Amino acid sequence: MENVEKARLEALLDELSKYRGRHTELISLYIPAGFNIYSIMRQLEQEKAMAENIKSKQTRKNVIDAIEKILRHLKLIARLPKNGLAIFCGNVAGEGQQDIKLIAVEPPQALTTKLYRCDQVFILEPLQDMLKAKHVYLLLVIDRKEATLGLLEGKQIKLLKHFTSGVPGKFKAGGQSANRFKRLVEIMAKEFYKRIADKVAEIWDDLSKKTEIKGFLVGGPGPTKEHWLEESGLRSDIKRKVIAVKDLCYTDETGLRLLVEKARDELSEEEVIKEKNLVKKFFEAIARHSTRVTYGWDAVKNALINGAAELVLVSKTVPVEKIKAIKQLCQISGARLEVISTDTHEGQQFASFKVAAFLRFEIE
Repeated sequence: MENVEKARLEALLDELSKYRGRHTELISLYIPAGFNIYSIMRQLEQEKAMAENIKSKQTRKNVIDAIEKILRHLKLIARLPKNGLAIFCGNVAGEGQQDIKLIAVEPPQALTTKLYRCDQVFILEPLQDMLKAKHVYLLLVIDRKEATLGLLEGKQIKLLKHFTSGVPGKFKAGGQSANRFKRLVEIMAKEFYKRIADKVAEIWDDLSKKTEIKGFLVGGPGPTKEHWLEESGLRSDIKRKVIAVKDLCYTDETGLRLLVEKARDELSEEEVIKEKNLVKKFFEAIARHSTRVTYGWDAVKNALINGAAELVLVSKTVPVEKIKAIKQLCQISGARLEVISTDTHEGQQFASFKVAAFLRFEIE
């Protein structure tokens, strides 16, 4: 899914989620890719006949009017779009008023769900699922005192679980007491390692049912991370997915972010790193007062019209219609467009600039 398509879908879902029906009178209709549109129309005629049995006069009228509006819309469609069609229709006005609104959208990916439902809200899960990352990375930062498990999903780093070990620090006394204490510490450390390995396996199996786990990143200070990999009893299938082991100073949420930063090479194709690098490059150019970057709508528009823009960055916070306008200018001038999310610290900083461009050449 292109960034512009993703931004457009997110805006649509945000709009649809705000609508509430007075009763179960908002219709969600999902027609899968390749489905026979006429069989859907027959189903709607049946639903219309059944709606005659609704006790509430106002609800009955709103549902029937919404079905009829959907049927009129479908009759105007010569052919079902290649990715299928999602239609949302119903009375979105207040009590005692009527405003039957219809929103039809061809999803950016092929629909596999067939659904007709009347509810007080629109059913959005099939479209929301399209926004979810198709694969994830599991993250672990660990030392002997604590550990933190996280997930890299798209551009977001999510905290999953924080552990404390209870393993005591150094013991100064000598002799047999020191030896017993050392053995006790080792036992506690191994129990801590196993507890984390068991939780990793539990989370791994749960995630694997929902998505593809592309890799496992491990980090932390000193040799603890290597000891954990060797001594925890971590399952071999998970161990084979370890793609990076990095030295870090932190084992909390900050450590998770640093682990992703340090694994740049391993994650070079991932959106989070790509986005961070682009924004960082822009800020560095601004700091150098480079004449090969510009920002602000008027300046970027001028660069696009003159064919000078090579790469345009636009914040996700910009209204979707304006993003579409920028995309059209990029297509005409041959510039590349990247939509920058606010899921990262860098993306949040860039939001104040709204739009920027890297230039092929300087313009007056």
